[in-house]
Amino acid sequence: MASALRGPYLTRRLLQLYIGLAVYGVSSALLVRGGLGLEPWGVLHQGLAELTGLTIGVVSIIVGAIVLLLWVPIRQRPGLGTVSNVFVIGIAMDATLALVPELDGLMPRIPLMVAGIVLNGVATGLYIAARFGPGPRDGLMTGLHRLTGRSIRLVRTAIEVAVVVTGFLLGGSLGVGTVLYALSIGPLAQFFLRVFAIPAQQDGSASVASPTPKQAILRR
Repeated sequence: MASALRGPYLTRRLLQLYIGLAVYGVSSALLVRGGLGLEPWGVLHQGLAELTGLTIGVVSIIVGAIVLLLWVPIRQRPGLGTVSNVFVIGIAMDATLALVPELDGLMPRIPLMVAGIVLNGVATGLYIAARFGPGPRDGLMTGLHRLTGRSIRLVRTAIEVAVVVTGFLLGGSLGVGTVLYALSIGPLAQFFLRVFAIPAQQDGSASVASPTPKQAILRR
């Protein structure tokens, strides 16, 4: 019975992982096109893209790889989702930016901002519920929490403040979208984690796996 379930079970998890990562890239691109402020790491990526002339998707991949290297001294172990996160989000982001044109005026940009934030919550639920390992930035946060003994909230806040300030100084977009993202992504992520929860197989039986609160926000 367990072997019969393993195929479709694994297929669903893989689909959720890669659809979630792709949608995350799309959502980040919509926030860029909205032009009303990006998520914290997006501010840094955009600032570095302005500085280097690289696309924001390529910058996202490079930053993700660098953050992943920081896992070595803090003894974090990556999973399939961790490595996939580095590449899939950046590729999906650049592809979406190539398809979605820049918009003039406030009215068409507001729906893009809202869609970007909501889709980001959907993507977070899909990706984390697949349980293939945290994203590079998530792992940095939890690793530093374990290493320093400081709270998740304090470590996350310190990292994101540093990321946002650095990105803004480099020319990244900081605005109302950044604030709305910060206020809404937690509730959205928790809601979609429940929607996309996958029963965890154990000895041929199934039980619902509940991600812990500190895993609830995907930090690319």
